[in-house]
Amino acid sequence: MSTLTVTAKGQVTLRKDVLEHLGVHPGEKITVNKLPDGKIEVKAARPTGKISDVFGLLKRKGGPSLTIEEMNKIAARGWAGKR
Repeated sequence: MSTLTVTAKGQVTLRKDVLEHLGVHPGEKITVNKLPDGKIEVKAARPTGKISDVFGLLKRKGGPSLTIEEMNKIAARGWAGKR
C-alpha cells in the first residue's frame, strides 16, 4: 500500500512503482473512476478507436506513390545513416 500526499492545489503524485505496475509511461494518461464509499479505481487509459483511423495518415497529397522497392531503398539508406 502506498500513502500519497495531497498538495495545496489538490494534486497527488503517483509513485514510480505504482506507474510501472499500471504500465504507464511519461506522457500517457490514466483514468480514475469514483466508486461508492469514497473509493477510486485507477487504470491505464488505453487508446480507443479503430485501426482504420490511421489509414492514409502518411499519404502524400498530390505526390507520387512509392513502390515497395522505393520504400525499401529509403529505409536502407536510413539504417545506413544516409539521407
